[in-house]
Amino acid sequence: MQYLLSVVAGALLPLAFAPYNQFWIAPLSYAALLYLWAAAAPRRAAGLGFAFGCASFGLGTYWTFIAVRIIGQAPLAIGLFLMIGLTAVLAGFIAVAGYAAARWLSTHRAVAWLAALPAAFVLGEWVRSWLFTGFGWLAAGYSQTDTWLMGYAPLGGIHAMSLAVLLTAGALLTLAVGSMRERVVAAVLLAVVWGGGFAARGIEFTQAKDRVLSVALAQGAIPQEMKYEPEQLRPQLALYAELTQQAAGADLILWPEAAIPIPYEWVPEFFAGVQRVADRAGSTLIVGALRVDPTRTEAEVYQNILLAFTDETQIYIKRHLVPFGETFPVPGFIRSWMRLMNLPYTDLGHGDADQPPVDAAGEKLAIMICYEDVFPAEQLHYLPDATLLVNVSNDGWFGDSIAPHQHLQIARVRAAETGRYLLRAANPGLSAVIDPRGHVVDSLPQFRAGVLKASVQGYTGLTLYAFVGNYLVVLLAVAVIGFVIVERERPRRGGDAPGHSDPPPPAIA
Repeated sequence: MQYLLSVVAGALLPLAFAPYNQFWIAPLSYAALLYLWAAAAPRRAAGLGFAFGCASFGLGTYWTFIAVRIIGQAPLAIGLFLMIGLTAVLAGFIAVAGYAAARWLSTHRAVAWLAALPAAFVLGEWVRSWLFTGFGWLAAGYSQTDTWLMGYAPLGGIHAMSLAVLLTAGALLTLAVGSMRERVVAAVLLAVVWGGGFAARGIEFTQAKDRVLSVALAQGAIPQEMKYEPEQLRPQLALYAELTQQAAGADLILWPEAAIPIPYEWVPEFFAGVQRVADRAGSTLIVGALRVDPTRTEAEVYQNILLAFTDETQIYIKRHLVPFGETFPVPGFIRSWMRLMNLPYTDLGHGDADQPPVDAAGEKLAIMICYEDVFPAEQLHYLPDATLLVNVSNDGWFGDSIAPHQHLQIARVRAAETGRYLLRAANPGLSAVIDPRGHVVDSLPQFRAGVLKASVQGYTGLTLYAFVGNYLVVLLAVAVIGFVIVERERPRRGGDAPGHSDPPPPAIA
């Protein structure tokens, strides 16, 4: 029954995120996990956490199979291996958090639910965001983009939002099965967490510049299955030339990631032509493109870049590459086998980690290509110089799945964390303009070519999160865990053995 509850709770969790947006499910789902962890032995806690993670990540990131097998045309075995392997690795972080909590944090159940277990979970989530290149998808806080808890984004980032979700879960659990004294503490904590989020929404950390900027985001909506077909090249060139013509006159025109499926050096006349169209209208054109890596002479290696046609052309090179999509962290013999199987096996060239903002249309742009926006701490080097955030993406790899909606939800938190507008041009969608509080100002529907026009302002200044990064939440979680460990080891009055003086949670009927 415990494992069944864990699987059911994990399976329901993806409904809390976009596109379903049933935010209330997240605290209830995590409350079930905390309930199971509180009285579990270390191995049982790890197993329950792993079951929870397999269910939540398996259903929440099933679209990796679409990218690898259905769109990428990899063999079925490889598609299943990568999907199941990713799910197992992500679930492993929850398993480790559960084991560690049961092994070293076993304590009074209210303390566990209201402090120790939320801190352990969020600390594990933070490690997941950077270990093995990192994959912060489905962090607990992303489920709350439309609630008061979004107010914590500029204070402590996504992990502060996640901590608020886990504290909410612990408080709800304590209200349900705790003693009267524990319920009073839980009610106070619940009011503080949600009241604090509401109050934080009124804090203005950043300041708008006087100048209003007109922007136009081009969305080609080219199906990924057709994008690299040779006969589709000319229609794609014609489409983006037409979209650029429609967007002409905006201060800034933005294309999505790798809008044209061949290196830009191969069609110089085309790019010169669209640049002339933009220049004549007084627009600055920025395009997502590919290019041959000029630093690699031993083989033809490509780079995923963003090209800004300013007075002196500026180039941003994608720096955080997608494992098994743009880089292959495998031994040489596996790479040789992939080559023999006619599978992609060559790494893309990557850019430096600290590239400066792109100076365009009178603003400084913090650039993120595709899933680089999943790594908030990696964007902080742009600040306070950057006045706008820009994300170009190609979510066509995921078909008509939940992934593009989740990706837009992630981008909303990046805007709120930094207190700046975020411009998101995506093929085949969802292209959107997001305001400094994380609200979608306007967007284009998926799978429909068009141009999204809007007016935005550059912002200056720093949010608290931009100033301190993840240190605030991580140090808070470590401090809570350290305090609980110290209190657990301190002998109790009356000779009670530490950590065993309270009854276990009620049995599950």
